[in-house]
Amino acid sequence: MPKRRTTRDLADARFVRALDETSDELVVGEAVALDVVPAGIALRLAAGLLDGACLIALYLMLLLGFLRVVPAGIDQAWIAAALIASLVTVLVLVPAAVETVTQGKSVGRYALGTRVVRVDGGAVSFRHAFTRSLVGVLELWTTFGSVAMVVALFGSRPRRLGDLLAGTVVQHERLPQSTDPVVLLPPSLVGWSAVADVRALPQRLENRLGAFFRGAASVRPELRDATALALAAEVAEYAHPVPPVPAVEFLAGVVALRRERDLRAFGSRARTLADATATAGARPPGFPR
Repeated sequence: MPKRRTTRDLADARFVRALDETSDELVVGEAVALDVVPAGIALRLAAGLLDGACLIALYLMLLLGFLRVVPAGIDQAWIAAALIASLVTVLVLVPAAVETVTQGKSVGRYALGTRVVRVDGGAVSFRHAFTRSLVGVLELWTTFGSVAMVVALFGSRPRRLGDLLAGTVVQHERLPQSTDPVVLLPPSLVGWSAVADVRALPQRLENRLGAFFRGAASVRPELRDATALALAAEVAEYAHPVPPVPAVEFLAGVVALRRERDLRAFGSRARTLADATATAGARPPGFPR
């Protein structure tokens, strides 16, 4: 039998903080919150053990191959230099190259569903991967992962020393996909929408409205109505005029108007770009021929 979902209590202080919490999101310079979920320590440890086993097997294969082709009577200094070069290649260059080519993946991350990305959500380059691998020799191999474990225990996102120096984070990709509900304009607010002004609504308050409608279906009705009244009182300071409708309808109307405004703004920017490129005699990028 499927597990029953327990209704969330909107009066709970933890849920109230969740409506206003954005610290766990990655925000780029354009103030866009990225949906990057950091991987937990357990996932990273399992992926690291699998990667470590693969690298040890690779080094043993190189060592056996080297012993088969090394000529008899060679100077021991050359043998030591070759062994050190093989060790550096396996522990530093190979992981860095694999992360660069696969854009943050490895054998263990493929198996566990994680990926290394920059703190702004972009793909890592060789510089990021090389920094992580080089620091990993110290915190992973020479200390058996103890330094990485201690560093990862501090902070909201489990990041080892190599991640901190390279500016990267390991994200979890195999998460259930959730679809946000589409909030429609209530019929009672059709006339109000023609004269309403909601442009002054702060982005943080708009994020709280989105979180409210995402969790409204799993909340007890009396608590949902109480929270809607509190949110409507805050939104009323930035919306003019305020319609005489229930709080939930008022909030739905504000969300629908803001979405329509964003769509109009996006459409106008696209048309401006198309006109500019057409004037220059070039075809807009991404437009069909």
